[in-house]
Amino acid sequence: MEISSTMQKYAAEVYRLQQDHPFATLTMLSEHVNASLQAVSRMVKRMEKAGLLERVPYKGMRLTQAGEKAALPAIRRHRLAEVFLVKVMKFGWEEAHELTDGFELGIDQKLEDRIDELTGYPKRCPHGEPIPTRDGVMPPLNDRSMLTLQPGDIGHISRVRTHDKEKLRYLGREGLVPGAGFRVLARGPFNGPFRLLVDRQEHVLGHELAAVIWVETIDGEVDPNMCNRAGCPLPKIAGG
Repeated sequence: MEISSTMQKYAAEVYRLQQDHPFATLTMLSEHVNASLQAVSRMVKRMEKAGLLERVPYKGMRLTQAGEKAALPAIRRHRLAEVFLVKVMKFGWEEAHELTDGFELGIDQKLEDRIDELTGYPKRCPHGEPIPTRDGVMPPLNDRSMLTLQPGDIGHISRVRTHDKEKLRYLGREGLVPGAGFRVLARGPFNGPFRLLVDRQEHVLGHELAAVIWVETIDGEVDPNMCNRAGCPLPKIAGG
């Protein structure tokens, strides 16, 4: 069976859902693709018949190896388009995901390659998510949720995992974006707020916002002249 662009889009959404859930459900997928449960159910049956996913009773669905292979080109195209909209067309990062849903429909392989070139062959989208290679390899990640951090932890923001416009607008305004260096000064008990030092400015971040931020941490002492991937000095640790 021929794999249509719609199948690829659905496979990409299942792939995204599987980053947080072992199995995706029809309800989850319906919300992600903004389609009715009936329409999603029909597409899932077609994908199952094509060998792109498998369903497990009482759990949900997950991609097969063939399904992941079908998903990665769609994810690459979407994330490259997001970079183009933000870096070249100067849209806000809070607008990129929604705008890309329509924009990417007209992108063929030739345009995708040109977008890749014009944006400097990016490795990550504006939200920090890795961009699969042209031959379908997803770069590995070595990050974790900010909710796992403790006072004294240092590192940089890796990804911001939300498409909520208000949250992205706020985080962008505060400089809490991928590549920003940070140090955890304190955190409140019982899902209390985090107090962070970011680019020499203190920020208080509630549990809800901290939950969408993923970070890469650094062990041990840090040279105060060391810079993170965005070129900003990492904050000095206490006594440094």
